[in-house]
Amino acid sequence: MVKFLTHIKTFQAYSWRLVLCYLFLNLLPEKSFTQSCPPNIDFERGNFNGWTCFIGNVVASGGQNIINLTASGGPIPNQHDLFDAATSSGELDYYGGFPVICPNGSGYSIKLGNNQGGAGAEGISYEFTIPANRNTYSLIYHYAVVFQDPRHQEYQQPRLELEITNLTDNEVIECSSFTFIPNGSSLPGFFPSPNSDTITVWCKDWSAVSINLNGKAGKTIQLLFKTADCTFVRHFGYAYIDVNTECSDEFVGATYCPDDTAVNVIAPFGYQNYTWYNNTFTQTIGNNQQIRFSPPPAIGTTIAVELIPFAGYGCVDTLYAKLIDTLTLKAYAGVDVIACNQNAVKLGENPKLGVNYSWSPPTGLSNPFISNPRAGPTTSTAYVLTVRNSGGGCLNRDTVFVTAPFIDTSYTLSGKTEYCVTSNDSTILYVQPAYKIQWYRNNSAIAGATTTRFKATQSGNYYALISTIEGCNLATKLIQVIIESPRQGINYPVQYAVINLPLQLEARGFGATTIWRPSVYLDDPGAVKPIYLSSSLLDQLYSVDITTRAGCLTVDTQLVKPIKEIKIYVPTGFTPNKDGLNDYLKPILLGIKELNYFRVYNRWGQLVYDMKLDKRGWNGTIRGIAQPTGSFVWIAQALGLDNKTYNLKGTTTLIR
Repeated sequence: MVKFLTHIKTFQAYSWRLVLCYLFLNLLPEKSFTQSCPPNIDFERGNFNGWTCFIGNVVASGGQNIINLTASGGPIPNQHDLFDAATSSGELDYYGGFPVICPNGSGYSIKLGNNQGGAGAEGISYEFTIPANRNTYSLIYHYAVVFQDPRHQEYQQPRLELEITNLTDNEVIECSSFTFIPNGSSLPGFFPSPNSDTITVWCKDWSAVSINLNGKAGKTIQLLFKTADCTFVRHFGYAYIDVNTECSDEFVGATYCPDDTAVNVIAPFGYQNYTWYNNTFTQTIGNNQQIRFSPPPAIGTTIAVELIPFAGYGCVDTLYAKLIDTLTLKAYAGVDVIACNQNAVKLGENPKLGVNYSWSPPTGLSNPFISNPRAGPTTSTAYVLTVRNSGGGCLNRDTVFVTAPFIDTSYTLSGKTEYCVTSNDSTILYVQPAYKIQWYRNNSAIAGATTTRFKATQSGNYYALISTIEGCNLATKLIQVIIESPRQGINYPVQYAVINLPLQLEARGFGATTIWRPSVYLDDPGAVKPIYLSSSLLDQLYSVDITTRAGCLTVDTQLVKPIKEIKIYVPTGFTPNKDGLNDYLKPILLGIKELNYFRVYNRWGQLVYDMKLDKRGWNGTIRGIAQPTGSFVWIAQALGLDNKTYNLKGTTTLIR
């Protein structure tokens, strides 16, 4: 019996994430077949196509944890997030310091859940059908998890649930389906996060689970992964997910090159123990994930490896491989690409275990010894990729050409970027000649603005998109243009100043400069809030020149009336007949800094008006009912400019 299994990506990542790497095995006599991966099972199309996303909540009921999920129709931001290696390479998770991109050469990884609590839940699932001619078939997935540990009851804690189901027969594959919680289980392989605060955060390193699908040819299998917060809302857990890119039916090293000097056979990553045997199980030949034969064994040699998962989390499985010298390698350097202004682009493809890579020349490459370096050369360059099997054979080469055009995104300015419409200023921007130019304002293309010279006539954020004939598109630096119109001048309320007592005046504060004219009696005529002090009883009218940064001038006015003493005047009568004259009863404040209260009572002592509730004054009504002619008592308390408290009372007559 011959059984071939897929080599899977080697992970060395940790943290609040769940990573799945599929390994499809095939047991066929004397012949191997290549199985294509289900579409986008590895997210390498850069989207969630083929996956079903779920959102929901979690509740505790009757001592049970219940996760309620509903299909969301697609990924929900901050619950199903896709990370691109092109932009997220090197980005680390805060709690564990682990990469958010699966470190297996993958181009994309996803994040399931978040760190916000709230009794929320998320899920993601994928369904596939085992080929009808595959009665011996195995699946291996990898996971890593992290939880905040609230020390609640087990059914109330954050969790990760893994469910592997044979949908055709409606049966759960029990030894490959289980639930993780942060406290209350043995938690093999867990360790505390170094970034835990008052609540411990538990992380679990990558581990593997085997799913024995023998005898299930033609069956439909569902993988369902769910994360949930604690049922008390506060505590959380989340996961990162990735899937193996390759779905071959060959064990790494099961085939080797005719010119190899050695054979390295690599078992799936993530198990607790590995034991290698000869084909009759009469001899143990190794105890590590990898076994090496140098020189290569005889063609047709069969070996087996027993995989032992972490206790309680997966199924023990034994995998077989027949070693034959029919391996061929084909280098793939990628399609020809453009690297604009040394902005690095990705070359090659995802790595294969047991294959050595080298690129020439190394200039402009992030790493010349990996399968998929990023290239940002200063000049157009042909890069040659050389691949060899780990045993030294199967040399193969491929070439990719990286075009490296340069775009001058500098600009020059004539005029000002901030000015008033009443001036003769302007904003004119220039860029260098290019194959194509398009000017934008506030991220919208400006019709007809396609030349090197552009005059801005409106306020906004401007930039030019410069294009080369090769297809490079780069934007200039954002330029903010502010074109103002003068504001209308206003008259400030009359200010009453007690002679020989300071009074703070205040101008509107929208200007870059403020000048009070004339400057007499003011401590600082250039201040927004100057202090007025005078012994004169003559009125003083000020003009207030307010000039903005753009140069727009607004002229306000302020009249100051000096008085001999601090007073509160209340009319002895008022006529609330809605003729626009003397319709409201309110105090006139002279030399008052702050009015603490002004209240009006009727002859029975009933409060009929409080100025705190209506600043306009009393209109002669109680609860909307007009009061007849009569006398009313008022009381007032105020703080004067001399910082003394004034208490006054009097009477007024309502006249109908």
